[in-house]
Amino acid sequence: MNIERITDVDARAAKHAALGDASRLRIVDLLTLGDLSPTEIRAALGLPANLITHHLNTLEAVGIVARSRSEADKRRSYVHLTDTALHGLMPGRVEHASRVVFVCTANSARSQLAAALWSAHSSIPASSGGTHPAERIDPGAVAAADRHSLDLPDDSPRALDAVLTGSDFVVTVCDNAHEELGVSGHLHWSIPDPVRVGSVDAFDSAYDELERRIIQLAPRLAAS
Repeated sequence: MNIERITDVDARAAKHAALGDASRLRIVDLLTLGDLSPTEIRAALGLPANLITHHLNTLEAVGIVARSRSEADKRRSYVHLTDTALHGLMPGRVEHASRVVFVCTANSARSQLAAALWSAHSSIPASSGGTHPAERIDPGAVAAADRHSLDLPDDSPRALDAVLTGSDFVVTVCDNAHEELGVSGHLHWSIPDPVRVGSVDAFDSAYDELERRIIQLAPRLAAS
C-alpha cells in the first residue's frame, strides 16, 4: 500500500512539474476547449515549432495529452487532453470512516451545524460532541440552519465521551477542543466561534466555512 501511494504521489508530482511551465499550462488551457494541431498551437502561442514539440512531448510523457492522426490529411495530427489529464492534480488523500464525529467545546453551534451539513453531503453517518457541552444548542445556530434550510436535529449538546467510539473519524472544528484533545483527532478546522460574537454574519460565516470544507472532504472520505 505504501509503495502504491508513493508511486501515485510521484505521478502527481510529475504532472505538476510539467504544468509548472507557463507555455505548457496555456496549451492545456487551450485543449480544454477542443483539439488542436501542433501548428494551431504554435500560432496561438507564438512560439517556434521546436519549442512546441518539446512542450507537447513533455505533456505526453506524463499522460496529460495524446495525439491522433487526422482522417483527412494523414500528415497532420491533432492533440487532445487524455481522459485522465487532470487526474491527481488536486490533493488525493483518501481516508475511510464508518462515522464522522465533529467536535467543539460546547457542542452548541459549530459541531452541530457540521454534523447536519455532513448528512446533507455524505451517506456516511455523522454525530457531534463537546468537550464541555452547553445546556442547549445556541439560538444563533438554530437560526442559521433555518436561514439555509438545513435540517438541524433537535438534540441537546452531548459530552464527547458519551458519543465517541474507537472507530470514529474525528474532526475538531474549534481550536479550544483541538488543543484540549491534542493529536487524538484526525482533522482540525480552525473556525472562529460564532457564539462568542453572536451576530448573524458570524454564524453565516461559520456555516459557509463548514460547508466549504465538508464539500471538499466528503468525496475524499470513503465508507468503511
